[in-house]
Amino acid sequence: MAKSDAGRKRPTLEMVAQRAGVGRGTVSRVINGSAQVSPRTRDAVHDAIAELGYTPNHAARTLVTRRTDTIALVVSEPRDRLFSDPFFADIIRGVSSVLHERDLQLMLTTARTEPEHKRVGDYLSGLHVDGALLVSMHGDNPLSARLDEAGVPAVHGGRPHSPDQPAPYCVDIDNIGGAREATRHLLERGCRRVATITGPQDMNAGVERLRGYRQVMADAGLEVDERLVVQGDFSVEGGAEAMERLLDTGLEPDGVFAASDMMAIGGLRTLRSRGLHAPEDIALVGYDDIVMAQHSDPPLTTIHQPTVRMGQEMARLLVDVAIPRTVESETVMLQTHLVVRESA
Repeated sequence: MAKSDAGRKRPTLEMVAQRAGVGRGTVSRVINGSAQVSPRTRDAVHDAIAELGYTPNHAARTLVTRRTDTIALVVSEPRDRLFSDPFFADIIRGVSSVLHERDLQLMLTTARTEPEHKRVGDYLSGLHVDGALLVSMHGDNPLSARLDEAGVPAVHGGRPHSPDQPAPYCVDIDNIGGAREATRHLLERGCRRVATITGPQDMNAGVERLRGYRQVMADAGLEVDERLVVQGDFSVEGGAEAMERLLDTGLEPDGVFAASDMMAIGGLRTLRSRGLHAPEDIALVGYDDIVMAQHSDPPLTTIHQPTVRMGQEMARLLVDVAIPRTVESETVMLQTHLVVRESA
C-alpha cells in the first residue's frame, strides 16, 4: 500500500544526485547556475528535480552563495505617502518588472524618522538582501552612509541632497531642465508675475526645480519677488495650503509653476474655493504627469518625467552594475518634456 503524500520523505539533494547519476556537488552547481556543467548533465539534474519535486533549501543556499536573491526598495517617506502618491507606485512598477525578469524578490519598506532609518539600516546590513534601492531621501539621511560602510550595494533614485552622502550609483531626472521648460511655457503665454510652489528644500529634486525656475526668470529679465516663492511638500494638502499663501500675498500672480502634480492639484482646489479659474485667472503648470493630471479640472499642463523607466533603470543599475561592481560608479540621467493641456 502506497504511503500518503503527508508521509512521504521530502526529496533531498542526495536523492536528486542519485536519480541524475551525478555527484552532490554537481547538483549544487546546477542549482546555483554554474557554467562549469555540461548541458547534458544540467538537463539530467533538472529532469531529476522535476521528477522528485525537489525544492532547494533557500536558507542553506544563502549560506553557501552569500546571495539572498532579494532586493530592498526603501522609500524615505511616511507609510501613508507611499500608498497615496502615484510617483511611488510607478517606481515600484518599474522596479518589479526588472526584478521579475531576473527571478529576484522585492522587499518594500518605508523609513522617515531617525529610529526607522536605524532599524532599516541594521536589517539591510545583516546580509538579508543583495542590494538596496533608495528613493525620496531627505537632508543628511544616514542610511546611504550606513549601507556603504556595511558594503551593501545601493542605487539612489535621484541624487542625494547632501554632497557628503555616498551615491556612486544613481538614476536621476533632469529636474532643472524640466523646471525651465515649465516656467518658460508660462512666460510664453504672456504671464509676468510667475510664482512657484517649490518641493522640499532638503531634497535635491526640490532644490533643482526651484533653480530652474529662477534661471528662466533671470534670463527673461524678471526679478523674482520672494513672496512668490512658497515651499510645499509634494502633497495635495501642501499644494493647497501653499496656493492659499500665494493668494494671500496680494501680489496677484498670473502664473504658477508647482513642482509636483499633487501640489498643482491641491492648488486647483484652492483656486476653486476662491472663485478663481485656471488658466483664465492664473495659469498653472505641474510636474510629474501622473494619471490624475489628465483627469483634473481642468486637465493639467505638466512636465512628464519617465517614472516607471526610472524604477527600471534603478533595478538594472543595481543588479547589472552595482552588485557585481562592473564599474565603480554610474549615473543615469533621464529627460523630461512638456505636456500641454488646459490649465496653462
